[in-house]
Amino acid sequence: MSAPEEAVMAGDEARIVAPSPIDAILTGRFACRQFCNAPVARRTIEQILRVARFAPSGANIQPWHVYVLTGEVKGKVSAALLEAHETSRDEHVSEYKYYATDLPGLYLKRRQEFGRLFYGSLGIHQADSEGRSRQTAKNYTFFGAPVGLIVTIDRRLEVGSWLDLGMFVQNIMLAAAGRGLQSCPQETFAKYHRILRPLLSIPAEQMVVCGISVGKAKLQGQDRLMPRADIDEFATFLGFED
Repeated sequence: MSAPEEAVMAGDEARIVAPSPIDAILTGRFACRQFCNAPVARRTIEQILRVARFAPSGANIQPWHVYVLTGEVKGKVSAALLEAHETSRDEHVSEYKYYATDLPGLYLKRRQEFGRLFYGSLGIHQADSEGRSRQTAKNYTFFGAPVGLIVTIDRRLEVGSWLDLGMFVQNIMLAAAGRGLQSCPQETFAKYHRILRPLLSIPAEQMVVCGISVGKAKLQGQDRLMPRADIDEFATFLGFED
């Protein structure tokens, strides 16, 4: 909101809070799946990465590497991944598990709600496997974004470094949003690490974690499709005086 104050619902009461400038960036960011073809300069991506590198990391080991793709290189990557998606998708698997095999009920419910809302917004029926496949394929064109990032981590590191990496990825997306750009984090690129490795000269010790599409959103000011749990569902406050 552009007003100096915004109303925030707290239970049954509305209270007035003064927003921080970063609040609009945080709440305005969304997983963009439709980019326009407006170019993004290398210097802009460099600025984004210079800011993102200040993500905290245990013992300051900074466990991330980024491959920044555009132009012909991005096109070659997209073509190879699209071909694999069409002809051999079942032969490829990520080197790590994103979801638990048995999601506890609350998280399973949210995942199912995502499927209903996302595919429903696209007019794709739940049983339409071909429609879902066509939508998934758009990932590999970076949803039309002019810049694609492939993010890796050293496979010799432990789960704590993955926590650090997540904060770095979030910093990239927020720094992009602060420059009027949008982004989409995409785990699905990890599935095709065997194709990406020779194309991008990724060394064996690096594991492909995700991709990130970056560019100008085709439609600005989109409403948030996915709901977020209110704080009383995930936060426990102790020792505060009302």
